[in-house]
Amino acid sequence: MEKFEGKATHDSEGAYPAENGEYNLAEQHDQLARGLKSRHIQFLALGGAIGTGLFIGSGGILSSTGPAPLFMAYLSMMMVVWVVMNCLAEMVTYLPMRGITVPYFVDRFVDPSLGFAAGWNYWYAYAILIGAEATAAGIIIDYWGAKVNIAVWITIVLGVILALNIIAVSFFGEAEFWFASIKLITILGLIILGIVIFFGGAPASKGVLGFHHWKYAGSFVDYKVAGPTGRFLGYWHAFVTAGFAFITSPELIAIAAGETIAPRRNIPKAARRFIWRLAIFYGLGSLVIGVIVPSDDPTLLGANKDGKADASASPFVIGIQNAGIPVLNHIINAAVLTSAWSAGNSFLYSGSRVLYSMSLNGQAPRFFRVTNRNGVPYLAVLATWAVGLLAYLNVSNSGSTVFSWFTNISTISGFVAWIVVMITYLRFRRSMIYNNLMHTLPYRTPLQPYVTYVTLVVISLLTITNGFQTFMPFEAKSFVAAYITLPIFAVLYVGHKIFYRTSLYIPVDKIDAITGKKEMDELEALDEPRIAKNWLQKVWYWIA
Repeated sequence: MEKFEGKATHDSEGAYPAENGEYNLAEQHDQLARGLKSRHIQFLALGGAIGTGLFIGSGGILSSTGPAPLFMAYLSMMMVVWVVMNCLAEMVTYLPMRGITVPYFVDRFVDPSLGFAAGWNYWYAYAILIGAEATAAGIIIDYWGAKVNIAVWITIVLGVILALNIIAVSFFGEAEFWFASIKLITILGLIILGIVIFFGGAPASKGVLGFHHWKYAGSFVDYKVAGPTGRFLGYWHAFVTAGFAFITSPELIAIAAGETIAPRRNIPKAARRFIWRLAIFYGLGSLVIGVIVPSDDPTLLGANKDGKADASASPFVIGIQNAGIPVLNHIINAAVLTSAWSAGNSFLYSGSRVLYSMSLNGQAPRFFRVTNRNGVPYLAVLATWAVGLLAYLNVSNSGSTVFSWFTNISTISGFVAWIVVMITYLRFRRSMIYNNLMHTLPYRTPLQPYVTYVTLVVISLLTITNGFQTFMPFEAKSFVAAYITLPIFAVLYVGHKIFYRTSLYIPVDKIDAITGKKEMDELEALDEPRIAKNWLQKVWYWIA
């Protein structure tokens, strides 16, 4: 059990109101349940990161820019994600309170107006991503050419996602663990398969394939213009687009911290392992895609046998078909389908927890803080899930077009969110130094704060240039999808600041760096580290 002190009394919904009318997350402890274990939290982050961005979205990058920019873009984005993950891990490990989310830290260490805008931006991004995953699931199922309206598949996908989230957090964690396990086994199998095809082990092979497609189809595809400029633009477009695969995935660990068992032990473990696992899955995965599929393959998120825009298969499935391997393409497509379910599952969980936390801080309607007997904020879950119904736009539009819209909207929202995360971390770190608390941080990461400053510049450039291709030539619809988040975020921020007349930022001497620390230190003291009794347990504890 967790140990708390204080004489606050419950309100009708079970929380503890603070004197200012908001809710003290350090004392509010009987709402959400700590039901996520170490293996849940690690696979939750990976499950959200390894989704349709890699299995489907990578095909569009390969087709438009070539295999080299695809590989380089994923490596570049992994470095960005590593920095964002480190920033989040340091903060949430220090204060892993129940109901904690990234906007809470923004509100506390930077500015309430920025926290308000960041919170709604996160919720908006997660809710949109649910629709993106449901749309992707429809695209995947369409590969089998079923004579069923796409709305049926979207309904099934959304229904399962809702059921997994509204019962109990432990049920959600267990489901996500097995969903993510399928994805990890699939991607490992595909990497091994790619190596076999590379060395000519495929049925249709006429010798060692090697980097044949890099040489003859081109390692770089000129993007928009010819020559070196076109190749650079290709890399930059791939870099921006690759962001969709990683958007909001580091935050999944941060959001789940408040419902994690022994958070100060399990959160750092998950953060440390996150990046090298991504390096294996995304680094090798993106390399394999460029090896087994040529960039000029007409079926890459573009056309089916009849030449109609269809987006009917992932590049992995196309590569298996080209290699002449029977049946396996159907098995892989089924595994890819579970990945869309898994990612959508994670995004609904995260979006609902953001909305729940905002309601506790008075930045969202009060009724979103209501939980059921299992500690699930079911009204927040339903509200977030409802936005995913936008996936039904796929019924009257091409799946590839809708998927592209969702990709652009959620990517720019994610970039904005990462900018806010890094600003918050820098303020958090300055507050720790001012209060002479740096030595008390349970988890510290290397090269700080220098890598945060560099990454902040890079993400800012990505945000500004996110839709550069919409000007070559100008496309109004694509431009709106690429930049709509920026004015929305600005209106939320400025509107809140004008209405509440808050200062530009909280002065460092006014930042509260203490509240919750004592309670979390006491929670950490109750943790009993796992001791392996045999070699098998040692291996399992190392993995999970």
